[in-house]
Amino acid sequence: MTDEADVTGIRALSGRAVDGLTVEAVRAGEVGVADLRIHPDALERQAVVAEQHGNPQLAENLRRAAELTRLPDDEVLAVYEALRPGRSTPAQLAELAASLAARGLPRCAALVSEAADIYARRGLSA
Repeated sequence: MTDEADVTGIRALSGRAVDGLTVEAVRAGEVGVADLRIHPDALERQAVVAEQHGNPQLAENLRRAAELTRLPDDEVLAVYEALRPGRSTPAQLAELAASLAARGLPRCAALVSEAADIYARRGLSA
């Protein structure tokens, strides 16, 4: 048995096989930024392992992360910023949740909706 994980079939967000991401490929200029971003399938595999080990909260976080891979970095950061206490009104968070749901990110939309409710109850809204 080796200490290395089996990466057969695992792909980067670009679709490139992870086992092809080598130092030599980087030196040759064959690796781009999308080759270094995680694929949602890899996050789902990690979520399954988290569930199998009794950590459903981590599994749900990983599944939300898988959804977020569909968004460009600036939109992910905008969601993060909107969720900071005092940065958004309940209406703004509801609008963000609706936008995420409409784009096929139901877990992220549910989290934003839940945050809107909690922030409103605790006086943490803008």
